[in-house]
Amino acid sequence: MKTEIALHLWKLLWQEYSARVNHACTYQQMITAAGGTVANDHIAFRSLRLLVDSSQGQVNLGIDYLGQLAEALGYVVAGEYTFAQTHLYARHYRHQQQEEFNLPKLFISELIVDELPTNIAQLISKTVSSIPNELTSPLNLLKKDGNIETIAKQLQQVFIRPWQPPQRSVVEEVNQVTQYGAWVLLHGYAVNHFTGYVNGQNTPEYPDIDTTASALANLGVPMKAEIEGNVGCGLRQTATQAVRSMVTVLDDDNGAEIQIPWTYAYYEIAQRYLVEVESGKQVLFDAFLGSNAQQLFEMTRL
Repeated sequence: MKTEIALHLWKLLWQEYSARVNHACTYQQMITAAGGTVANDHIAFRSLRLLVDSSQGQVNLGIDYLGQLAEALGYVVAGEYTFAQTHLYARHYRHQQQEEFNLPKLFISELIVDELPTNIAQLISKTVSSIPNELTSPLNLLKKDGNIETIAKQLQQVFIRPWQPPQRSVVEEVNQVTQYGAWVLLHGYAVNHFTGYVNGQNTPEYPDIDTTASALANLGVPMKAEIEGNVGCGLRQTATQAVRSMVTVLDDDNGAEIQIPWTYAYYEIAQRYLVEVESGKQVLFDAFLGSNAQQLFEMTRL
C-alpha cells in the first residue's frame, strides 16, 4: 500500500507543480506529441537544518523532516552530498521498488543554518519558530485512516510553507547571504523541481538531452545556457529558467500581507549513461553529481 500511496502523492504534487511551472507543461506536450513518454527521474525538495520547539518537543525542519516520510513510503538513503561553500547538505533517496513501479528518486537538501552569520541565522530561526502542531510530524498524517487517495491528499499538506509569511525585509536580507534560505522562507517544502528523464522518453524525435533541450528552446522555453556533466561521469543535466510567481510577505511598516514577485521553480531534464563499476561490467549511473547539483541550486537566484 505504501508504494501506491507514494505513486499517488507524486501525481498530486506534479499536478500542483505543473500548474505553476508552465515550462513543465510545454515539455510534457512536446514529448507526448512525438509519441513519447514523460518519465520522472527525481523530485527535489529544500529544507532548513534547524531545531524548533513544538508541543511535541523539538522538531528538525531539515532533511529528516521529509526523510522520515520518504522512508515510511519505502525509500532508502542512497547517497549524500556536501556543498561547503553554500552551507548545504543533501541526500538522495531511492525507492526499493524503483524499477518495478517507475518511482522517481528524491533529492532532499538542507541549509545548515548554524553555519550562517549570526544575524542571518537569527532572522531565519525567528521566522520559522512556530509551526502548526499537526505538521510537526508528517508520519501523523500517514497514520490516519482512509484509502490511498485520501491518505495521499492528506500527505500533500506536508509540501507547503508551514510557518507564517516572512517579513519582506527579512527575505531581502537573507537573500543577500543565501538565496537558498530566502527561497525556503517563502516556499517551505513546496516542490523545487521535477525532472524529465530523457532515457525514458522513448521517442526517436528526441533521442538525447541535446535534442530535447534544443527543441524546448525552439518552442520559446528559456533554458539554462549549459548542460552540466558529461557522458563519462554518467549524468548530464540541464534545466529551464525558474518561473517567477507572486509570494506573500509581511509589510514592514504595518504587518499587512502583501504580494511580491520571486523565483519559484524550474523544470530539469536529465540523461543517464552507463559507467564501468568493475572491469568489463557497466551499469546505468543512478546517483547524482555534486558539481552538477551546485550549478542547479543557483537556478532560483533572483
